[in-house]
Amino acid sequence: MRKIIHIDMDAFFASVEQRDNPGLRGKPIAVGFDGPRGVVSTASYEARPFGVHSAMPMAQARRRCPHLVVVPCHFDRYKAVSRQIHAVFHEYTDLVEPISLDEAFLDVTENKKGMELAVDIAREIKQKILDRTALTASAGVSYNKLLAKISSDMRKPDGLFTVHPDRALGFIGSLPVEKLWGIGPKTAKRMHDMGVFTGGQLRQVSRRHLVQVFGKMGNVYYDFSRGIDNRCVVAFHERKSVGCERTFLEDIHVESKIIIELYHIVLELVERLARSGFEGRTLTLKLKWDAASQITRSLTQERVLRTKDDILPLAKRLLGETAYHDRPVRLMGLSVSSPVIEKADAPGRPVWREGLLPFDENLF
Repeated sequence: MRKIIHIDMDAFFASVEQRDNPGLRGKPIAVGFDGPRGVVSTASYEARPFGVHSAMPMAQARRRCPHLVVVPCHFDRYKAVSRQIHAVFHEYTDLVEPISLDEAFLDVTENKKGMELAVDIAREIKQKILDRTALTASAGVSYNKLLAKISSDMRKPDGLFTVHPDRALGFIGSLPVEKLWGIGPKTAKRMHDMGVFTGGQLRQVSRRHLVQVFGKMGNVYYDFSRGIDNRCVVAFHERKSVGCERTFLEDIHVESKIIIELYHIVLELVERLARSGFEGRTLTLKLKWDAASQITRSLTQERVLRTKDDILPLAKRLLGETAYHDRPVRLMGLSVSSPVIEKADAPGRPVWREGLLPFDENLF
């Protein structure tokens, strides 16, 4: 049986800002862009009682908390602190799976310190992070990733929670289904319509019925309700794409402005490709008109896309295949990826692919 720890920093971006600026301590702050389309990246714990949370529009956050202090993001600073935190992880195990700058899974079944109890390792890691960064972390400990992830959120901030295998079924049975990984608001509503509100009630639904309603994810929900999660901690993830996107302060509809913005996004993409060393042959354009309306267009070539001269003509070509003339553009993005070209594709010819390459918002 594996020993898995999930470490999650507490209000990471906001905590770094409060640590580095004593004048912000004890105040409700939101980290993010303070503009008409700004979104809260992280809210401090002082702001959360007002209902301010991440991914909330900044304007709405200000309405809920009139004395909210908005602080711009300082990603270089957050990345530096993240490196300190991950250095602590690697003192115990090299089986570290980063989820984001402030979150990771650790498999400590076999660990460098030879410690028997994962909870003792989690406790030491939390203390070392506090000593070296003056920041608190919450930890969840269990025998799989699902339960470790849920556990880390149980006693935030500065929490430590363990789910022993003997208590797993009872623990899951009492949880709202929303707490299970992969069950968002829409899926939860469908489950509520079925009369399923807790993990215990979900456990009463047959695998066959769950698959009928939720497709392949039905198998996952069936296993999760029983505390089954066989996913390993993966220490290395192959990068599948590099991209960037911009949400405009005001929708743009003038063709010349759209072309100029496309040009700047191409330059940023070329810079990111150079920094990452990523090699890809597929360019994807993403356009968004409003919260519910967006498209992607993709073009695959035989050569690797590296330079402005490689990418800009293709980006213009993709843009020309959209209805960008018809309505104002709210968001524009470009991504380079490298899918396998199917054998049926004629060699040496560009391959058009539409809507097949979803963007990972966490990369931008």
